[in-house]
Amino acid sequence: MPSFSTEKFLQQFLYDPKNPLLFNNGFFIYFFAVFICIFYACRNLKYGRSIVVSLFSLYFFYKASCYFVGLVMVSAVVDYFLSNWIYNTTRQSIKKFLLSFSIIINLGLLFYFKYTNFFITLTGQVFSAKLNLLNIMLPVGISFYTFENLSYTIDVYRGEFKPEKKFINYLLFLSFFPKLVMGPIVRAKDFIPQLHKPYVVTEADFAEGFYLIFSGLFKKLIISDYLTVNFVNYIFEDPSRHTGLECLFAVLGYAIVIYCDFSGYSDVAIGIAKWLGITIPPNFRSPYQSKSITEFWRRWHISLSSWLKDYLYIFWLGGNRKGKARTYVNLFITMLLGGLWHGANWTFIVWGAIHGTGLAIHKVWEGWSDKRLGAVNNTKVYNFFAGLLTFAFVCFAWIFFKSANFEAASQMIRQITTDFSFSVWAPFYENYHTVLWMMLLGYCLHIVPDGVFMNICHKVLLKAPMYVYLIIFIGFILVYAQFKSATPVMPIYLQF
Repeated sequence: MPSFSTEKFLQQFLYDPKNPLLFNNGFFIYFFAVFICIFYACRNLKYGRSIVVSLFSLYFFYKASCYFVGLVMVSAVVDYFLSNWIYNTTRQSIKKFLLSFSIIINLGLLFYFKYTNFFITLTGQVFSAKLNLLNIMLPVGISFYTFENLSYTIDVYRGEFKPEKKFINYLLFLSFFPKLVMGPIVRAKDFIPQLHKPYVVTEADFAEGFYLIFSGLFKKLIISDYLTVNFVNYIFEDPSRHTGLECLFAVLGYAIVIYCDFSGYSDVAIGIAKWLGITIPPNFRSPYQSKSITEFWRRWHISLSSWLKDYLYIFWLGGNRKGKARTYVNLFITMLLGGLWHGANWTFIVWGAIHGTGLAIHKVWEGWSDKRLGAVNNTKVYNFFAGLLTFAFVCFAWIFFKSANFEAASQMIRQITTDFSFSVWAPFYENYHTVLWMMLLGYCLHIVPDGVFMNICHKVLLKAPMYVYLIIFIGFILVYAQFKSATPVMPIYLQF
């Protein structure tokens, strides 16, 4: 009996494919408690705390994805040496060659793990041949740290950033556990300089971090998970079995689900980083309040949209420097590849194409309306309908993002457009009243202007005694216990 208990205890520290380590995992509380104690003990030793955070980050990634932790380490080694080589060489031809080599290595790994089977299937369809798929597992977080590697070497190549001399700091940048699995996509020039500064966490930083962590967990674990399990997944699995009203609310539900899921996780990552003396820029700014699709992409997944803009749209495709027609094409290609970044599925590519088309159309509309409508563009009525149209457009695109295939997406659209009636509202509300109120809560939280809750947080928590934090923590646990699903709901962006 004792040996069995010891073995079971030790197994908790090994990778479990059925229970990967994430922020919503019970083991994370113990992991973070041990980590924060050791980190605090060496907080004033720059080199020492870099080692501690790096080791814990690698262990975190091991618990989340097993042996794929080696891939992060190899990526760090390759790009660390390549970036220093790029910086130290004076010949432009060698710089270009080394940058190209870095891009090929990083995108090659991403392509192999993420897109090999997609292109094998596509090749088989084109040539009417039966090709066997490879047994390839997708490494957790590879899309995120690949883009971080690329931005680092490109910034060094362009002379915008001096490469880090200490390898442990670059490894820490790439493997930093709060953002490793699902972002945000952080740039080295924003992250690494903070490692060279003294550790300083003010009362305001602690209060803000606390607010971000618990508000993020509330959005993810309570709103998003509840709607996912009790409504959204059920409707999207087979839209043909449900009325148009149910399908429409499932789309609206998914819009708030994916926002609460990903922005919630991002907030937790930013909050934890705050406690560690690291500032990570916000990744979401109330995106559904946008008045245009262009504004939406300035507010949604900001770290990805800004990366695509700076390194793909401008650096690689030339941005708007080659005429209007080329600008529209570049916008479309950028979003098409942005859709492909999300997953090796035609539905993601169509989702990207829809957004690329929307951005191009809005660019044309901007030029036309500024000349002909003038001040009308800034009226409340115009902004209201522009916001409504933008939200409807984004929700329509979410249908393809969420659906497993085109048939499911077509069924969803068909049900909404051909089988819609408010006559079924009474039984619909009776069956899903809790879901509807939870959706309303999610949208109400989203509608509140940016900074309002943060200001309240500063006023309430800034000088509050520790027992207030403890009461909030216990209150959250009690609320979570009421809505917790039987099986954990994996974060949506974990698959990307």
